[in-house]
Amino acid sequence: MSNRIKNRTLGRQPSRLHQTINGLVLASALVVSSSAMADNSGTKRNYHISSGSLSHALSEFAGSAGILLSADARLTDGKTSKGLDGEYTVEEGFRKLLSGTGLVHIFTNDNTVTLKVLENQSQSDAATLSAVQVVGKTQFSYFNGEDPNNTDYSRSNAYSATKTDTPLMQTPMSVKVIPQQVLKDQQDITLAQALRNVSGVIPNEGSGGGNFFMRGFQNYNVYKDGFLNQSQWFHTEDLANVERIEVLKGPASILYGRSEPGGLVNFVTKQPLDTPYYSLRQQFGSFDLYRTDIDATGPLTQNKDLAYRFNLGYQSNNSFQDFAGNERIFVAPSVRWNINSKTTSTLKLEYSDIKETGRADIPLQGNRPAAIPRSRNLGEPWNIQEDKYLMLSLNTEHAFNDSWKLRHRFNFTNYELTMSSFNVDGWWSPVQANGNQTRYYFAQNMDGNDYQHNFFNALELIGKFKTGFAKHTLLVGGDYYRSDVRTTTVGFGANPNQYDTINVYNPTHGAGQPAISAADITTANTTLPWFGLYAQDQVELPYHFHVMGGLRYDAAEYDSTAYGEYAHDRLYQNEDRVSPRGGVVWQPIPELSLYGSYTENFGASNTNLQGIPLPPQTAEQWETGIKTELFDGRFIGTVAYFDLTKQHVPIAVRPGVTEAAGEQESRGIELDFSGQILPGWNVIAAYAYTPFAKTIKDGFRATNLGKRLNNAPENSGSLWTTYQFQTDSLRDLKLGAGVQAVGQRQIGFNEIAQAPGYATVNLMASQLWKVGKSRITAQLNVDNLLDKTYTGSIFSYGPSYYGAPRTFMGSVKVEY
Repeated sequence: MSNRIKNRTLGRQPSRLHQTINGLVLASALVVSSSAMADNSGTKRNYHISSGSLSHALSEFAGSAGILLSADARLTDGKTSKGLDGEYTVEEGFRKLLSGTGLVHIFTNDNTVTLKVLENQSQSDAATLSAVQVVGKTQFSYFNGEDPNNTDYSRSNAYSATKTDTPLMQTPMSVKVIPQQVLKDQQDITLAQALRNVSGVIPNEGSGGGNFFMRGFQNYNVYKDGFLNQSQWFHTEDLANVERIEVLKGPASILYGRSEPGGLVNFVTKQPLDTPYYSLRQQFGSFDLYRTDIDATGPLTQNKDLAYRFNLGYQSNNSFQDFAGNERIFVAPSVRWNINSKTTSTLKLEYSDIKETGRADIPLQGNRPAAIPRSRNLGEPWNIQEDKYLMLSLNTEHAFNDSWKLRHRFNFTNYELTMSSFNVDGWWSPVQANGNQTRYYFAQNMDGNDYQHNFFNALELIGKFKTGFAKHTLLVGGDYYRSDVRTTTVGFGANPNQYDTINVYNPTHGAGQPAISAADITTANTTLPWFGLYAQDQVELPYHFHVMGGLRYDAAEYDSTAYGEYAHDRLYQNEDRVSPRGGVVWQPIPELSLYGSYTENFGASNTNLQGIPLPPQTAEQWETGIKTELFDGRFIGTVAYFDLTKQHVPIAVRPGVTEAAGEQESRGIELDFSGQILPGWNVIAAYAYTPFAKTIKDGFRATNLGKRLNNAPENSGSLWTTYQFQTDSLRDLKLGAGVQAVGQRQIGFNEIAQAPGYATVNLMASQLWKVGKSRITAQLNVDNLLDKTYTGSIFSYGPSYYGAPRTFMGSVKVEY
């Protein structure tokens, strides 16, 4: 990753607060006893300096070495260092601390050092740039992987909101980044666990996180490196290859096409690195969980034009539910080729096979989920769901010069879903007084030939230029997405064999799979192509204003034919739409931004109960907020207010008839912050207050009018914090704790049943040992420490899923 250096005389000076904070950090290195003289003869000394802020690391090193460090604090602004651990000379120590920062050190006398900027020059002729700002961010590219040893909880930049290298402080939308270190400290192995750290997001634990709610609306918008990673049932996500998770709040149609309006989740995957890195982690936990992760990367050639990365994850576990379990394998090799100094291409392959057996939902009993033990399973031992997933992607980027570049992305995915299970009925058939509950049979991939083929192509041109006093970052692009789906299913049919009854108090298992005839099977072939053109201009204006504007044109089709029990003739729909977006940011001082934005959304296609296409869902959102970034970019926070309205929601206007007659709205305030408060003390927190999340239009019957949206609590939040001791005797010991709280939620849109609110407490402890060039980390996490019984998943049709009881997760990790 290359650092960008900008002339201070062309930009604004840092605020007095900003200069004071950085100046105080470096000033400690200037006040050294006059008797303390550095030994520059080559004698080595032992140092223990933690990774983190570069200014803090240099201050600690200079003080220990007896060095007077004379440098402009702005040179280290926003930069980080890997720290020091071992024996180094003064020369070696400075080189290690400054590695990769774009800075070099120069001795002016025996014990005084100054910093200089190295920019396209040899170290010997590097000039001191007293009027230069070193911007503490990197030019974003998916070809630039992060340092695996980066322990920061905050990120100053994100790709998902703009598809350009834009600081979050200059982005007029709410974006939350979950870095790799958070995933490590929490030992998150599912998307649902990771999304607990984001305000306004309510994950469904029973779906592995692929089915979640954002700003009051159900969501399936999971992207990977910017392309839609859509499967049929969204259980295919594994975090073994994920470097960080970026969550964009609100509509995202301007850059991503058809999507749900609550926002999207973008996985930024691990990239091949030029520096060798190898790790092996073995996890073991409650309910016989065993998981192995392997991560290996490095150059394949001496000139580093070729580099590779290989990630593997294997997991097997039982469940707190009787006879339920899971087994999965995930493999992700990739190769990066620097074709020349201006062109880079990366080829990636991913494969996963996930088998889930025995899991079953909890039915409604009165106005609550059925009061049965968490371990009770109302399915059958043979209940199974298997997701197979194969992805091939090729990403290429060519830089014409320092200002213009062209980016092409191709992606192919194939999903195959096989399932067969008895499931409890929904809100229309709750538990009877005697405990009996109706179940229905559902199965898919009856002949073993089902598939979902997804094709994605995108071409984008990014350029930077000036017009008068305005600086532009222009993005122009087009994308094409096509999904071809074949399904063979059985369920909700006329055959009585597809239904039975189980008693929730005294369940009897042993019912075999029902006898199914060819007439019970529905075979459907569906094609969903869409094409989009988009343009976005980000303009930097005087007085620290940043303006964004963009448009997207989408042309989408729906083409479906079905045979069998639910046969229908060819159904075809063609829709197009122009979606705008605009926003403005005022950053009066580097530590503070005020922003506002307006965005429209083009949503998914609908069909009514007869399978006839309905108008696509649309939405618009107003958002305003405040952002802050402190401590050299090590801490970032956002407070946002949003008003989001969704139209053309499918509503049953009378029995057997569905129309796109509904309209729903959510409004609320969200708070997110993360980063380092003090050396060794990291925190990530989220809170959402959503007082209004209701149906405001409901066709002709007004059945749901004014009622609260499904799974949209008024209050929800989380707090997670860790502290790594800084004293020599305890330096590599880390302790952490967190809490997650969710208020009462409606089950379905009719407000006849609710899931009570809950709060869970989580703990962690880890110890690091350095053995030669290797690092060994032992870690223990305890989730739901107080063993709270709570509803972890809610589905709009009624059934829910209990969250996990007290769970232990241990791990041993070796890195070198």
